[in-house]
Amino acid sequence: MSTDRYVSPLSERYASKEMQYIFSPDMKFRTWRKLWIALAETEKELGLCQDGKPVITDEQIEELKAHADDINYEVAKAREKEVRHDVMSHVYAYGQQCPKAAGIIHLGATSCYVGDNTDIIVMREALRLVKKKLVNVMACLEKFADKYKSQPTLAFTHFQPAQPTTVGKRATLWLQEFYLDLEDLDYVLDSLKLLGSKGTTGTQASFLELFAGDQETIDKIDPMIAQKMGFAECYPVSGQTYSRKVDTRVANVLAGIAASAHKMSNDIRLLQHLKEVEEPFEKSQIGSSAMAYKRNPMRSERIASLSRYVMIDALNPAITSATQWFERTLDDSANKRLSIPEGFLAIDGILDLCMNVVDGLVVYPKVIEKRLMSELPFMATENIMMDAVKNGGNRQELHERIRTLSMQAGYNVKVEGKENNLLELIAADPAFNLTLEELQATMDPSKYVGRSKEQVDNFLANVIRPVLDANKDLLGMTAEINV
Repeated sequence: MSTDRYVSPLSERYASKEMQYIFSPDMKFRTWRKLWIALAETEKELGLCQDGKPVITDEQIEELKAHADDINYEVAKAREKEVRHDVMSHVYAYGQQCPKAAGIIHLGATSCYVGDNTDIIVMREALRLVKKKLVNVMACLEKFADKYKSQPTLAFTHFQPAQPTTVGKRATLWLQEFYLDLEDLDYVLDSLKLLGSKGTTGTQASFLELFAGDQETIDKIDPMIAQKMGFAECYPVSGQTYSRKVDTRVANVLAGIAASAHKMSNDIRLLQHLKEVEEPFEKSQIGSSAMAYKRNPMRSERIASLSRYVMIDALNPAITSATQWFERTLDDSANKRLSIPEGFLAIDGILDLCMNVVDGLVVYPKVIEKRLMSELPFMATENIMMDAVKNGGNRQELHERIRTLSMQAGYNVKVEGKENNLLELIAADPAFNLTLEELQATMDPSKYVGRSKEQVDNFLANVIRPVLDANKDLLGMTAEINV
């Protein structure tokens, strides 16, 4: 680790080596060479010739392939100092290794042929890794929801006690948000297209010259390049670049995942404050430099922190897309170099943290039960009122009586600091004609969770497990957390 210059914490602390490689210079420049080979092969296969002789030979293609991976970085670096152009520096360096093919490298193309097509290829690979991790987060949540689908817990609206739910049902709320993100990711991933090779303003004028105006042949260039690079097709029209709206769509997918992760992490942080649920805490982990007893939800906090970064980062591609001039302007370049890679590096770290937290999430049923039982008499008042009516009481009068007694019990809890004695107050009121034993018999939390368990069963069986089965080749990941 360098100590005398800035180093991105996304690389040093949060993102995986796998995601870092996808956005590495080596990945980029190897892809450039693959694209140059695809272009040369396409031009040769389409019969590019001069004075009846082939312009590109099999020997040249084989020479290019022989040096596709052994990139002479020092030559390219030295050349760039002279010409101040990264693409032409690498064309020169490749040509030094391939003297027979040097003259046909990048033939008819502009810089965006390698730059933009590589950006699309890299984003596709990064989205595939994001999908893999997202599916594994969903698998962890599926197990958690299923395990705790019948565990009653106090639900909250406005963070005020509300009708009970179950721990597993609450987890399905998190899981459903990630499921929606997966739908969005799949749509964007499946709809990504290459730029192709359309020249300096997108008109393919250079290929019109190369192929002597043969329109039918020129129409075959982009589909052939796409096929060679593993894509179904290219964008049908473009300026010099692919539409920067593509970057916006990709960044919005990442922002959606970040929002889901942030919501889940907030809930976990609140539940950890209540001591009902706790994120993994390692044996030697220190929660506070001053307060040795503390067990801070630091991983959930880090999820929230990084998620906010990703959500805000999505504004960069949107603004860049909106401010492009005509067929090409270069004010996108520096912004793209930052916003796209760092958005992916951050979401990569977020998903690793989500996997780690959910997989090791600890539930404390006794604490959950204690809090639920302290509020359950309030939740049970409607059922108690119905039982009292069956015993001959007047519904309207009982409603007023139970409202008054509830206020008194609430006063006892909040002002006097006493236990909730609503059941005792109701038992002492002859209008209800119910004994304390009869009232206590109604205090079974499972009677008040509605269809929570059945909803979890149906959601997992009908929605989530089919998705996990369809992506079973992606399952089995474990997350490694650096700090």
